[in-house]
Amino acid sequence: MPKSFSIVPISVFADNYLWLIHNDRKAWVVDPGDAAPVLATLGRGHWELEGILLTHHHADHCGGVVELRTHFPDLTVYGPAEESIPGTTHPVRAGDEITLTSLDLTLTVLEVPGHTLGHVAYVGQGCLFCGDTLFAAGCGRIFEGTPAQMLHSLERLAALPDETAVYCAHEYTVSNLDFALRADPHNPELQDWAKEARAQRKRGEPTLPSQIGRERRANPFLRSTDPALTPALDHYLGSPVGNDPLTRFTVLRTWKNQC
Repeated sequence: MPKSFSIVPISVFADNYLWLIHNDRKAWVVDPGDAAPVLATLGRGHWELEGILLTHHHADHCGGVVELRTHFPDLTVYGPAEESIPGTTHPVRAGDEITLTSLDLTLTVLEVPGHTLGHVAYVGQGCLFCGDTLFAAGCGRIFEGTPAQMLHSLERLAALPDETAVYCAHEYTVSNLDFALRADPHNPELQDWAKEARAQRKRGEPTLPSQIGRERRANPFLRSTDPALTPALDHYLGSPVGNDPLTRFTVLRTWKNQC
């Protein structure tokens, strides 16, 4: 069954993407860190903004909410119940289902702590809006949570169907692939993906969305137990990394933080 909506990126700041979900007349926006480019995009498409989906409280994801509500006072704003975000009208928790009626789109809320403690993602009809938890070929920094929380969150996302489109919030793909190839230099999928991503960026195109199947095959943060990563992890650590999944993931994330 064809989708009743389209999704387009709005590029803001240095490398953020806000995702506009729309049909011919109505629109919702994911993580509007800045109101001005959202308003400009709505004007060009002659769309009426109905609502906002927020994944977490960082300003580059929610800084435009209050201003957007001055232009659209009846906005519905979904946001994580465990985080205090000005302008939120409907706090959500794991398992909640929300329906964007005009778009014929129902999304399920997933709690994915790690980057922040209350971080949520929204999944439905083959689409995943995951904020700063999962990136193409990477994952978010662990600012408030623990490595165990982030690993569990990534495992939850990795369990989604292969064809699920990953609408993450930053254009980090090329740099993530550069790191992934340091961790797994002989992986042909990573080699091909890196060439593809560089060509896309050279043409001025976004590298997103990714897909869960590709992430599961290539993203080192979803494959930290893969023996193919062991030589690089041992070399970085200066001793055998062992087989414990949490230890291996933690070493990998620590290494990426230093790149």
